[in-house]
Amino acid sequence: MKKLVIASAFVAAASTASAGSMADPVIEEPVIVEKTAGSSGGMIIPLMLFVALAIAVGSSSSGIRR
Repeated sequence: MKKLVIASAFVAAASTASAGSMADPVIEEPVIVEKTAGSSGGMIIPLMLFVALAIAVGSSSSGIRR
């Protein structure tokens, strides 16, 4: 009787140990979300430079008066 209990314990342990499939596990890559800057953020600096250049050219005097 002891041999039967021991044998059934080994059979039960062997069947649960081999549970599952032999296929490779699927590992999904993490999704990375990056915040993007607004489209108008890149236009402020060139616009300010253009306005400063226009003011500088408009207010400059060449010294020649007619």
